[in-house]
Amino acid sequence: MDARLQHGIDLFNRREFFVCHEVLEEIWTPERGARRVFLQAVIHFAVAFYHDQRGNPVGASRQLRKGLRKLAPYLPACEGIDTARLLRDGLAAVQQTEAGAALHGYPQIHVLQIARAV
Repeated sequence: MDARLQHGIDLFNRREFFVCHEVLEEIWTPERGARRVFLQAVIHFAVAFYHDQRGNPVGASRQLRKGLRKLAPYLPACEGIDTARLLRDGLAAVQQTEAGAALHGYPQIHVLQIARAV
């Protein structure tokens, strides 16, 4: 996995969503094609949870919806990320925010362990 992507994931999982967004955007900006859309999906998740931290559930919901839509083509995994799990957790979060409930935790980005041939 790209070291910068891993750094962005680490920031996401530490709930440092604003900085995560900044790091991932540095990777996203020069990209073209499918990888660009995939990275943008993850960025939407980070921005959504940043909005939630700042007490903006409407912004969180909008960003989650964008992220979910863009992440769907990359199931069940992309670039070592368990995208199926992220999508499932994102759906649960958007349902909570749209029901008016506060999020009591944020999803983590799970990296898949790749088995090595012996």
